[in-house]
Amino acid sequence: MAAPAQNLRINGNRLWDSLMEMAQIGPGVAGGNNRQTLTDEDGEGRALFRKWCEAAGCSMGLDQMGNMFAMRAGTDPQALPVYVGSHLDTQPTGGKYDGVLGVLAGLEVIRTLNDLGIRTKHPIVATNWTNEEGTRFAPAMLSSGVFAGMHTQDWAYARTDAEGKSFGDELSRIGWRGEEEVGARKMHAFFELHIEQGPILEAEGKDIGVVTHGQGLSWTQVTITGKDAHTGSTPMPMRRNAGLGMARVLEKVDEIALSHAPHAVGAAGHIDVYPNSRNVIPGKVVFTVDFRSPELSVIEDMEARLRVEGQRIADAMGLEIAFEKVGGFDPVAFDEGCVLAIRNAAERLGYSHMNIISGAGHDACWINRVAPTAMVMCPCVDGLSHNEAEEISKDWAAAGTDVLFHAVVETAEIVE
Repeated sequence: MAAPAQNLRINGNRLWDSLMEMAQIGPGVAGGNNRQTLTDEDGEGRALFRKWCEAAGCSMGLDQMGNMFAMRAGTDPQALPVYVGSHLDTQPTGGKYDGVLGVLAGLEVIRTLNDLGIRTKHPIVATNWTNEEGTRFAPAMLSSGVFAGMHTQDWAYARTDAEGKSFGDELSRIGWRGEEEVGARKMHAFFELHIEQGPILEAEGKDIGVVTHGQGLSWTQVTITGKDAHTGSTPMPMRRNAGLGMARVLEKVDEIALSHAPHAVGAAGHIDVYPNSRNVIPGKVVFTVDFRSPELSVIEDMEARLRVEGQRIADAMGLEIAFEKVGGFDPVAFDEGCVLAIRNAAERLGYSHMNIISGAGHDACWINRVAPTAMVMCPCVDGLSHNEAEEISKDWAAAGTDVLFHAVVETAEIVE
């Protein structure tokens, strides 16, 4: 298949303006965004994306999980589409680029094709996956997981947030539940552009990360139960302090991850303490341990050791402990052909690049199970993400989208 001409580039200023306009919806308190999934703000962001896609001549599809599919027609009605995209939802204290860059880069690919009058054999579909973050409704990548057959739709609909609201009810409430069967679409390929969310590309001075693999992930929710008691009048030997038990388990989590250095990682980012009062010894804690590694055997070892060591700590302290695996996926090897298209695009355009393993989970990790898939990454300042101070440059965004454009259009096949 013919590659796009070397001089073809996307409109970096238009892409950046779109990013800044989307960032005005669901602003955070410190310069970032709080546009959590299935909130009113999420609905508003979706509406803006739909408006832009329809203005670009796309037809909009919507499935029963709220996944959005904006299609630019190809010349061959029998050719499967090339999909490109990411997610519009954010963390509660999220940045302006995590996920959003990949969605709006997909739109920019379509806009640039329109500008240049280029037709492709395969349709191209800009995609917004629902609830990638998993911060409101666990697990992460929920809707792409249903699309790929990893979760049932009923199970996903029943997931609840901290206020007991269900995913299915909230999807209907904001008006973004479609009728299309989830997973019915067949893909020629899927590409996702994302900020790195780590420091490697910036430290190495590289413009582009060619993502060859994705780390596997395991989320285990741990519940430790002790006894609420007065912090001032309960003697130290008579306490059943669930908070202290959690501290000892988390110290063990760190030790377990370090034993598999340098690629394994582990921590707890979601912690609830009950009753969370200054003068009450915690009687219950619920926290989620996040283990990651590019090797499945390492993840399995870390999971097993968490349960053994956690039980030992709880028994010694007179506490009860329970474990529930609430999310996870195996390590991913992306499609060699799609990876090569990205690498060739970076070389053709003269961008410095390197192979990289994604340390974060992405929708592409699930879609890789049902279609040839690959990812492009661009640097982010100091590797900071899931933080309102997350930052990238206009040039980094444009370079990543240029590479995405070339890989997608080559795969979709230009019609002369």
